[in-house]
Amino acid sequence: MVVSVCLACATPALAAKVPAGQPEGLWLGPHNNVAVRTGPCGDRLCGWVVWADREAQSDARDGGTMRLVGTELLEDYRADGKGQWRGTVFVPDMGRRFSSQISQLSPEQMRVKGCILGGLICKSQLWTRIDRVPAG
Repeated sequence: MVVSVCLACATPALAAKVPAGQPEGLWLGPHNNVAVRTGPCGDRLCGWVVWADREAQSDARDGGTMRLVGTELLEDYRADGKGQWRGTVFVPDMGRRFSSQISQLSPEQMRVKGCILGGLICKSQLWTRIDRVPAG
């Protein structure tokens, strides 16, 4: 499951509504092929792809997402306890959305889990915080 998230930066007024301690920032997916920026979208957390390598872009096109960079992958996450958020993850190479949970494991690492069948089958990935978008 390709899970890459990037979130547009919010205005100060919107940022004030977002719960403190959420995983805002720039993250690299576990396969080092997608970078996402997470941040507030109203009173929720969202994320958009800011960089993807050629293979990830090709996989996304095969799944029906013609332009991966700019795609919202993390949609409408609400705080659900300390260090956890629930929302929807979009998987571009499958062209599908899944129920999802984000867990902030440390300031430098978060787990993104997507589930189907009411949580019977889940897959998770560890994402790593990065300082800048990869070159190329």
